[in-house]
Amino acid sequence: MAETKNSPSIILVAETGADIPAETARRRGIEIVPMHVSFGAETRDDGSFPSEEICAYYERTGELPKTSGSMPEDFTRVFDAIHQRAPQAQILYLAYSSVTTCSYQSAQIAVKGRDYVTCIDTKTVSAGQGSIVLRAAQLLEDHPDWGLEQMLPAVEDLIERSRMCFIPNDMEYLRAGGRVSNATALCGKLLSIHPLIELLDGKLIATKKPRGKLSAIIPKLIRDYAQRCYLERSELWLIWAPGLPQSTCTAAEEAARACGFQTIHWVKTGGVITTHGGKGAFGIVGFAAKE
Repeated sequence: MAETKNSPSIILVAETGADIPAETARRRGIEIVPMHVSFGAETRDDGSFPSEEICAYYERTGELPKTSGSMPEDFTRVFDAIHQRAPQAQILYLAYSSVTTCSYQSAQIAVKGRDYVTCIDTKTVSAGQGSIVLRAAQLLEDHPDWGLEQMLPAVEDLIERSRMCFIPNDMEYLRAGGRVSNATALCGKLLSIHPLIELLDGKLIATKKPRGKLSAIIPKLIRDYAQRCYLERSELWLIWAPGLPQSTCTAAEEAARACGFQTIHWVKTGGVITTHGGKGAFGIVGFAAKE
């Protein structure tokens, strides 16, 4: 369970798909609900194993694990444990994009009879969701007297300004997961095409198709995305999946520093995100500057 400090009035909840490290969640008082990954007949909680096992399983079997969202009983267990420990607290669940998984719908079932739980769809995933949750946690630390009346509009503002994109190293995992056809994957491989996928109103939308080596695409992507989305320069989240070369990470960080980003958070993909994004995928998360 997360640490609690002086009986907080609001306790945050998110899924493992937010890719918040367990130690960070514990330290910041964030409760994490497991999503799930099935390796054949064996289903395991996301976050209970290193995401490298996703890649190893695919390389060994030629099949991708199956992912599933959090179930109602997962939420019930976490909500009830929080309420038992802190009966006066409000629970604010900041959800993984509702159009991509059943988690939000599961939580809607679990909250019946629990009027101390509020659910908000962040309309994003991975570090997109995680960055919103972590900024919300900072707001609660900065304003310990805040209730839901102050917190909800602040969170809605974060969601409105959140920006996220990611780019797979290749289309093989997208093909194996049934998200692109065999022909599209083959064409992408032959032409070195890497679809740029953006989170737009909760949906994963391919917006561009840059060509070339990912190591050359990523620095330019950071510069272009930061400018196009008017990203705040205070902090940036860079997402990496197992298999992304260290040299590419170094080039990415150098490009981000050159753009003026002051703090850069590196986020490793968990089991759910690695299954969808694939080995060596890369992503960018930031917040559009306030007008």
